[in-house]
Amino acid sequence: MSTMAATSAKSAGMTKDERFVIFASSLGTVFEWYDFYLFGSLAGIIGAQFFGVIDPATKAPMFNQATRDIFALLAFAAGFIVRPFGAIVFGRVGDIVGRKYTFLVTILIMGLSTFIVGILPNAATIGIAAPIILIGLRLLQGLALGGEYGGAATYVAEHSPPGKRGYYTSFIQTTATLGLFLSLLVILFTRSALGEGEFAAWGWRIPFLVSVVLLGISVWIRLRLNESPVFQKMKDEGKGSKAPLTEAFGNWSNAKIVLIALFGGVMGQGVVWYTGQFYALFFMQSILKVDGYTANLLIAWSLLLGTGFFIFWGALSDKIGRKPIILAGCLIAALTFFPIFRMITTNANPTLEKAIESVKVEVVSDPALCGDLFNPVGTRVFSTPCDTARAYLASSSVKYSTSYGAAGSGVKVVVNGKDVPYTAAAASNPQVLAAVQAAGYPKAGDAQIVKMAHPFDIFRPQVAAVIGLLFILVLFVTMVYGPIAAMLVELFPTKIRYTSMSLPYHIGNGWFGGLLPATAFAIVASTGDIYAGLWYPIIFAAITVVIGFFFLPETKDVDIGA
Repeated sequence: MSTMAATSAKSAGMTKDERFVIFASSLGTVFEWYDFYLFGSLAGIIGAQFFGVIDPATKAPMFNQATRDIFALLAFAAGFIVRPFGAIVFGRVGDIVGRKYTFLVTILIMGLSTFIVGILPNAATIGIAAPIILIGLRLLQGLALGGEYGGAATYVAEHSPPGKRGYYTSFIQTTATLGLFLSLLVILFTRSALGEGEFAAWGWRIPFLVSVVLLGISVWIRLRLNESPVFQKMKDEGKGSKAPLTEAFGNWSNAKIVLIALFGGVMGQGVVWYTGQFYALFFMQSILKVDGYTANLLIAWSLLLGTGFFIFWGALSDKIGRKPIILAGCLIAALTFFPIFRMITTNANPTLEKAIESVKVEVVSDPALCGDLFNPVGTRVFSTPCDTARAYLASSSVKYSTSYGAAGSGVKVVVNGKDVPYTAAAASNPQVLAAVQAAGYPKAGDAQIVKMAHPFDIFRPQVAAVIGLLFILVLFVTMVYGPIAAMLVELFPTKIRYTSMSLPYHIGNGWFGGLLPATAFAIVASTGDIYAGLWYPIIFAAITVVIGFFFLPETKDVDIGA
């Protein structure tokens, strides 16, 4: 495919070959992200299906609902944790064997793993084997995704004409958002068609089974692709790398660029991206108590409105550079996350906002009974009344402070100066619940909480305002993410490009970004402040701005074929 030559003759727009390269690469990556995100979107149901293991002795579930949900989220996080290892494995293969065949392998692994989840018997049927197999499939998904993105971005960039790499690779940047959007649509459609009861019992499997159709389409299209012309020219000239891992990370001159790319670009991009798309969803559902149907629709509309801006920022980066757009996005996000999330609360749950401002809740305890509540992996079990009281208030989105009484004084919750005795386990606190609700905190299903009646119920002021705020968060996502693929490709030489760009990308997004929701919620629980979790993305985005400003080079004019 002589795409580069064709483009030189036709610089005004894309050639037919170029459009096919972008379509084939992007479509397959959309489907891979779809597979990856299904697990996170259905974490609650998956927790009940696969971690509801029955204790043979007591014939009762070994784990309560909260623990099952935590295990499901940890299994989801496992996919993020192994992504850098997938980047190393498949990056090496891609730099030795080629781009095309490597991302054929990754999409096969991802698609088959997702399909098997759809037919996997649950814990009630095969016991402890169910969660073990599920986690194994999740690890395979993470490894596959670790190899997919670098291959698709590199392949498209190496087909792009000079001066248009930001624009061409920005189509790859839309794939993660489109994959999330597609997964939300399929879930919402299946839920609406079957009803909640049937969907929770067996209908949740349908979105996973659908992936086999998407897999077949992706493989058929990718088989029609030729190898990247830049890579093929390098191979023909005998200039390829025999040891890309050693050259990429054992050589300080290249390893230094890997570190600068991570801390001066991708780390901030990762936390801004996951805050705007995932933490916003979790914040609405778990803290603002917006129902899952409405929260998913609100996010879906913000993604629909914002996705085109990936291409806008990618194209603009061809003119003014990658660095200023990425760092500006990180800086603006860091400066505005607090006010934007407060405005989301104002519009999505005004009763909660008023209560946070006007109701003073205090946990008063013997200091010896109060420990540290930071619990990002959800495996700690709190047993003292002070800790269970604070954990209960945090899970109920009640803002609280902690003060210490005399030794041996026990624990009490003080609501607007009135003592509320606390002795019960965290799962049952009728006195505390009644007291905070009487003081002004919303009851379950409060009429003022934003709620959508149907997918096009978007014109009421409350709904439109929340979508507008979520759209602003997505706009930040598009700023930092739109140009990042072109920048990463341009930072590294052809013979080790796949390996070198994949690792910082997947550490920045898989670790700093992927672990953000759990860590941010742990910060909220341990501080009693529903906004405190935002310090996580703000700090890392700010660090990226500083490191990137001083050390990250501008790359838009680099000749990647040199």
